[in-house]
Amino acid sequence: MIQWYPGHMAKAKREIEEKLKFVDIVFELVDARVPISSRNPMINDILKNKPRLILLTKSTMSDEHFNNKFVNEINENNNTKALLIDSISGLNINKIVSMCKTVLKDKLEKEQARGMKPRAIKAMVLGIPNVGKSTLINKLVGKKTAIVGNKPGVTKSLQWIRINKDLDLLDTPGVLWPKFDDQKVGYNLAMSGAIKDDIIYKDDLILYFIDFLKQYYPNALSLYGVNVDTDNVEILNIIGKNKNYIRNKEVEYERVYDLILNDFRNLKLGRITLDR
Repeated sequence: MIQWYPGHMAKAKREIEEKLKFVDIVFELVDARVPISSRNPMINDILKNKPRLILLTKSTMSDEHFNNKFVNEINENNNTKALLIDSISGLNINKIVSMCKTVLKDKLEKEQARGMKPRAIKAMVLGIPNVGKSTLINKLVGKKTAIVGNKPGVTKSLQWIRINKDLDLLDTPGVLWPKFDDQKVGYNLAMSGAIKDDIIYKDDLILYFIDFLKQYYPNALSLYGVNVDTDNVEILNIIGKNKNYIRNKEVEYERVYDLILNDFRNLKLGRITLDR
């Protein structure tokens, strides 16, 4: 089973619980390519009824049909709303504050009725590793404030960041959970980059992904000159030979695994959503 739960994640979970009382709303960042797998099941227990805005990151990389499906399902909950975003292109970033005010409408109206002055909304940013928290924060601020990395586990501590007069953010480290009950969740998170590449068995992962493509995105396989009827191992052999990933007359499968993984992450296989 794929697992990754470093010690700093357990510490972060405790700190999140302690700081929750100081924020108005929680931004739960979810990877739109894995919108179910990237939702930490511990979050519901931690947040309870805390107002929440679910931000589906990297939504320009995921299947548009499922983007709309998941947003519509989430928006049926009055205390929780969802917004598709992309922190690189800036998609819908300017809608975040207005969505916050929609979720917090009752609270803000009560404060106004008591004569309180308008203030910045305090939001906590939560999400699994490598979901795009720091990239989002830097986009909101307009400069590099949070450390960004293309691997999980970069942010290690909580920090407050002033965005503007309307919004203050509490950044948090990415937190996974101790055990994945479904191996598919582990595979999906590994494909998305939420789990470090150097601790996973890529042979099992890539064979899983090829089976997934055959079932849901068969046209993507045309990138490699194969079709759904081609045996999985033969697909690896064809790719290895076409790319000349050969050493001592044998296919270098590790290089093939990395190629397929990068092709998925770099959109060469098209817009794909792994969760169903």
